[in-house]
Amino acid sequence: MATGKNIRTYFNGSWHDGDTPIINAADHGAWLGSGVFDGARYVNGLAPDLDAHCARVNRSAEALMITPTVSAEDMVQIVWEGLQAYPKDAAVYIRPMYWGIDGDLTAIVPSKETTGFAICLEEIPMAPETTTTTLGHTRFRRPVMEDAVVNAKAGCLYPNNARMLAEVRARGFGNALVADAMGNVAESATANVFMVKDGEVFTPIANGTFLAGITRSRHMQNLRADGTAVHETILTFDDFKHADEVFLSGNMSKVTPVVGFEDTSYQVGPVTRRVREMYWDWAASTGA
Repeated sequence: MATGKNIRTYFNGSWHDGDTPIINAADHGAWLGSGVFDGARYVNGLAPDLDAHCARVNRSAEALMITPTVSAEDMVQIVWEGLQAYPKDAAVYIRPMYWGIDGDLTAIVPSKETTGFAICLEEIPMAPETTTTTLGHTRFRRPVMEDAVVNAKAGCLYPNNARMLAEVRARGFGNALVADAMGNVAESATANVFMVKDGEVFTPIANGTFLAGITRSRHMQNLRADGTAVHETILTFDDFKHADEVFLSGNMSKVTPVVGFEDTSYQVGPVTRRVREMYWDWAASTGA
């Protein structure tokens, strides 16, 4: 099912209008889950960190033992060609993806010789700046490397996210604050998480149980350049109950203020607002 509208698909060397069929029933990715993707954004004529997202989808493919077939540089060029069909004021979600086609003799291990590749562009509006969310506890946790391919942005990881969201939404929350295997905070069900205490910013240390995002890294760089102390550290759920501000960081919305965690309430504070402002100032300064 498509999420957005005005879809364009790059497949087999050319751009096609619409939600083009790309995977066959017997492809390894269709029935054994060897599919990876990445997500970038086109907003106001800019595609911030597009090169980093294209490079990461190639690393994700390698993590799932499928061979990336398009260089990050070529991928960037293909994406910009596809974006020419959209008006400059369109908000577009950019999704390059790979999947396994053939398997080995057991069928389980994907063949390194055949890899599917496509790019999907979907027009999806940016969330209004007034958008906020709330967080609830979930019993489901982030896996470790020994259990799952947590070093990839892989489709097979997302059913776990879905059950986290379903569980907390049934209790009236918008998202889940998720533990790692050790019981410390990892991220939310859909995005990395930051908290603010006494004017300093804290985020869970990248410990291999979750994907430390490209947008997360960009916020940290911007904050430090602005003179704000940023700490990657072990954080507990109790730390979040005593935070002054909490916000989520992800490619889809960039910054989402959190106004509650279970029975704790937060204001949308000055640091959260400053993070959003700095992100778009940085994006405009790059011209990319």
